[in-house]
Amino acid sequence: MKTICLFTAIACLVATFAYSALSKDEVKRLREGGEVLTDLRQSPDKSIPEELWKRAECVVVIPSVKKGALIVGAEYGSGVMSCRSSKTWSNPVFMQLAKGSVGLQIGAQQTDLVLLVMNRRGLDKLLEDKVSLGADASLAAGPVGRSASAATDAQLHAEILSYSHSSGLLAGVDLSGGVLRLDKDADTRAYGPGVMPREVVDGGRGLLSPSAARPFLQALAAEVDHPGANN
Repeated sequence: MKTICLFTAIACLVATFAYSALSKDEVKRLREGGEVLTDLRQSPDKSIPEELWKRAECVVVIPSVKKGALIVGAEYGSGVMSCRSSKTWSNPVFMQLAKGSVGLQIGAQQTDLVLLVMNRRGLDKLLEDKVSLGADASLAAGPVGRSASAATDAQLHAEILSYSHSSGLLAGVDLSGGVLRLDKDADTRAYGPGVMPREVVDGGRGLLSPSAARPFLQALAAEVDHPGANN
């Protein structure tokens, strides 16, 4: 009986910890997501207000959102989300975005998107499988600059703030009508079958973070200091 229990315990541990066989695309998402965050947070002239970073419950990064070649006006992209967990950030959850038109900046064929989920209510909606931005969850184009003092009332009360970054420029972007959904296949490859996204962001089951997620999580946790930066 003891032997059976031992093998059962080992099998459970393997099922919990052994899933990190991410695809090349998922590894790329994590790497590029970290690069986007590092670029934005280290550049005082194209930055999301630090006050909003500190208030955000979660951060979603969707690098290299592309114009659809087959569907006129369509954009699509895949990214990752991490949420605050005590004094650190949670393991990433993989996400997908589809929208009729993201409104890429002039001359840009692709852009990076960053979404700040500003409260737990917004997070709960994202974890329901999919959310229609602007309908299921309140959305606003995020303010840009070192200070959030110029934010409008809509921006201050939105559940999600959205930004686009392309050609070296950062701007708030309206993603209303877009659908943000969980990438369940990618999450299964990262954490194993039967693991729910809420368990990932809440730290349930003692899940280990994929090694490829390290740069992304480090970029989120990095302290930012911009002495002399203009507001």
